[in-house]
Amino acid sequence: MNFVKVVLLAAAFILVAPSGGAQTNTAKTENNTLTSPEANTQAYVDLLRSDVRQQKAEIMGAVMVLSAQDATKFWPIYSDYDTQLAKLNNQRVENIKEYARAYDEMTDEKADELIQKSLGYQKQRAELLVQTYDKVKQALGAVTAARFAMIEHQLLLIIDLQIASSLPVVGQGS
Repeated sequence: MNFVKVVLLAAAFILVAPSGGAQTNTAKTENNTLTSPEANTQAYVDLLRSDVRQQKAEIMGAVMVLSAQDATKFWPIYSDYDTQLAKLNNQRVENIKEYARAYDEMTDEKADELIQKSLGYQKQRAELLVQTYDKVKQALGAVTAARFAMIEHQLLLIIDLQIASSLPVVGQGS
């Protein structure tokens, strides 16, 4: 399996996408024709992402321990957060793909561009978590909001560690 596929599969295992969202189960080449290996890889990526999304929601539900009344307030907020996070994660996947394509011929300019995009992603993700914390706090109080933020932060740290450990460090050879 080539480097690009390994990187994509590693990232896909961890990143989550909204169910029925913008993802498709096919990949397209520059001339918009489907290629079997790309389509198979994309289908696998989509499947892994949807499974991880479900597992993450189950963990959140188990640890949040919400009453039925609180759950009716929390889950729509979480669903909106999850949808927005998935859009950010799509940007992250694209950045990882670009890293994989440029890895063997990395320039200073490309390395800077990729790191700037990565840092921008981290900033946007942190801002999204703050916004969601505020929404949960307003709907359910600070203790419940803190529980959400702590659980989500821990899950995001695990995801980040898994992604980082699957990517080779730039300039270290392939």
